[in-house]
Amino acid sequence: MSKFEIFTGTDNQFYFRLKASNSEIILKSEGYTTKQNCHNGIDSVKLNAPADPNYDRLTSTNDKYYFNLKSAHNHQIIGTSSEMYESAQGRDKGIESVKSNAPKADVVDLT
Repeated sequence: MSKFEIFTGTDNQFYFRLKASNSEIILKSEGYTTKQNCHNGIDSVKLNAPADPNYDRLTSTNDKYYFNLKSAHNHQIIGTSSEMYESAQGRDKGIESVKSNAPKADVVDLT
């Protein structure tokens, strides 16, 4: 089963990562100063993940592919792909995985 994991970074901020049912990390967050804000970020991902227009499909300067998930409400980035993909097709499969896994994912607090 897919899950969000909340953890504390070396900078003492709270982060989440979304893991697919195969335990592969498919989305990661920015740092949050409070755990409640981290939970709010997860709620926003669950809400915004299913809608295709909320994804920015991007290419890095070294020709790798990645994506950002943005809030439909304020257009802020709420998650970034956890890896740089070799192809646009791979990136798009990553997006499809977030779309299908995020809304039903459990939340596990590792702090």
